[in-house]
Amino acid sequence: MVITMKQTLTMRAIEQKLRKADRKHARLYLFCNFIALMIISAYSTLMFSKTVQKVFPKGGDSRKQMYGIFVMTLVGCVVFTIYAARLFFRHKSKQLGILMAIGASRKRLRSGLFREVVSLSSFSAALGVIAGFPFVWVVWSLFRLVLVDSSEMVLDLDFRCLFASVAFFLLVVVLACVFAWRYLKKTNIMEVIREEHINEPVKELGRWCGPAGFLLILVGAVIGYYAPLIWMTLFSSYSPSWLAMLYAPVFIGTYMVMLYTVVYGWGRHKKNPYKDIISRGMMKFQAKQTVNNMLVVTLLIAGGAFAIFYLPTVGLTSVFLYKSYPYDYFYQYPADQKVPGEETVRELAGKYGLSLKDWRECEYISLGVDGNVEVADEGKRFHIEYHPIQSEARILSEDAYFALTGQETDVSPGTYLYVTDAQESSVWTDEGAGNLTNMVTRECISTEFAGYLHYDLLASATGYYVLDNEDYEKMAEGLTDEWRGHIVQFNADGRDSYQFADAFYDLFVSSFDESCEHTYFYDKVKQIVAEERGETYTIGEEWQISYDDTDNMNFKHFWAYSPSFRSLLLNEHLCLMGVLYMMFLFIFIVCLVTSLVVCYTRSQTIALNNRYIFDDLKKLGASPTFLSKEVRLQCGNVFKVPAAVGTGAMYLLYALLLYANDGKITVYEATGLLAALGIVALIGAVVYGTYRGSVKTIMTQLGIK
Repeated sequence: MVITMKQTLTMRAIEQKLRKADRKHARLYLFCNFIALMIISAYSTLMFSKTVQKVFPKGGDSRKQMYGIFVMTLVGCVVFTIYAARLFFRHKSKQLGILMAIGASRKRLRSGLFREVVSLSSFSAALGVIAGFPFVWVVWSLFRLVLVDSSEMVLDLDFRCLFASVAFFLLVVVLACVFAWRYLKKTNIMEVIREEHINEPVKELGRWCGPAGFLLILVGAVIGYYAPLIWMTLFSSYSPSWLAMLYAPVFIGTYMVMLYTVVYGWGRHKKNPYKDIISRGMMKFQAKQTVNNMLVVTLLIAGGAFAIFYLPTVGLTSVFLYKSYPYDYFYQYPADQKVPGEETVRELAGKYGLSLKDWRECEYISLGVDGNVEVADEGKRFHIEYHPIQSEARILSEDAYFALTGQETDVSPGTYLYVTDAQESSVWTDEGAGNLTNMVTRECISTEFAGYLHYDLLASATGYYVLDNEDYEKMAEGLTDEWRGHIVQFNADGRDSYQFADAFYDLFVSSFDESCEHTYFYDKVKQIVAEERGETYTIGEEWQISYDDTDNMNFKHFWAYSPSFRSLLLNEHLCLMGVLYMMFLFIFIVCLVTSLVVCYTRSQTIALNNRYIFDDLKKLGASPTFLSKEVRLQCGNVFKVPAAVGTGAMYLLYALLLYANDGKITVYEATGLLAALGIVALIGAVVYGTYRGSVKTIMTQLGIK
């Protein structure tokens, strides 16, 4: 009994010594898990916060973009976690093999190994989950301090975000236990001891895999984007969620590009096959780990680039559009509302030392317009029905359009011209109207599309149609003030006043009654038709607005009669869009920093695991210049290729999305893409700086001067 106790103590002492010698690998494992969990925790915390959920419209492109990047980040962190676990156990295998060699049974090692693995994994993962909250708070507070601060920027957390963090936490622990069980199942002790020195080459697909990978990335992006539209056209059904799997070629193609980079490299070696053979060999014989890490970095950088491209393409487009408006002030209102007239507005402007000029106004009427409607069937199927009265249309006469814009136009009787923006990029157009209906008398007139007119201020969700004067007068007979409206626009004489614009906005909004307390999604024609059919007309709660909070983003962007005051739009743009911009900026910072951490970790691992090669090269007389070149080549692929593929592929995809929206790239979008190109250069500079730092650290550790 005494002997057994002594043997047990000796075995524990050996385990402790081996564990102590392996601390650096345990620290690396802890660090990798901590980073992965902190990133997922921080991202989900901000993504599910009430602050973000309230601003990102449900079903909107910005929300889809946010969720899409989260999935990419999640995939990247999962692969990164698997890499960390495998790396840890590759080094742990030596410790296990030594203990087996001196007589420890697998049953004896099992409890200690699982206890160590579970404690390390749980500790690092839990710490990462907890650290995500202060990380979000610090970064968000810095954003508010440096960029923009408003009542909408107050961070309101929703702890449902913990579901994503806890799920990832459990995944980390389960993966660690699976790898522990896998290594304990091995029977060859010598194989276990030499595990960390066993190379992991991959099957070479051939030199075709590199170009084919780029082709797959492009094909996958195009198919994945257009597949839902094709599905709806072919099957008259809303696209199923599994259709997102058609983006899979993008990931396969990215893997193939990374594989080609590691196995072959992008340089030409036919004339000189021995050029850079040492660095290519070191990279090639650790291909599995290297390819996986480069894939993670590519996903993270692509996700970060996709997020940051939102800022210039949306922000610059909006600012340039506001500045291009022909008038400083533009607003519209129903005739049954007591909106201040010209004299009152001029008096208010005088209080702020401002005079007004170029005052123009006209009348419009609202009619019912026919159209095709998607009618939902059972499941996700739908069919198209023609409705003689389908939605509301705002109508201008030829004379009214001239009075407002100064553009002369001649509309043939029985036709209409539709008003769109100067570049014909507005998503709200109607080329298929066949009938217009007076909603009071139910007088109907046949019409057909005859072309476009261009005036940015009238290119809105509730479209404007221009009719022949006689057709207009015929359709206006019998309409009440509920179906009539006014449009007013004017300029500031000299330098505009933000204070006046703000005061006029408050006065304008306060002049409306509760009948106008709705978003532009509301359509009173649809409501009347629905009630006549015995149906209930409703709008989702996410689109509800209130006069009690007229300064928030949702009200100013979505109110049916939201005015266009250039001074307000330019000065308040950052405040109104701050949550969206800061969310995407946060995503970019998180993805970029995480990718750099992964790159740094992997480059250190590759070089230091091959220390014996560098030592042998020194003994053979290799110069410091030659050795430093080999280090740079090792690190170069790890840093540069994922950055180039991630940013390049995402830049092309973003340009494709902008083109697919309306079939063209507008001048404003081209300006945004040019700014995004500058961001790509900035990302490249940051990656290059980190690469240089990593090379310098490795050379110091290897003793290369």
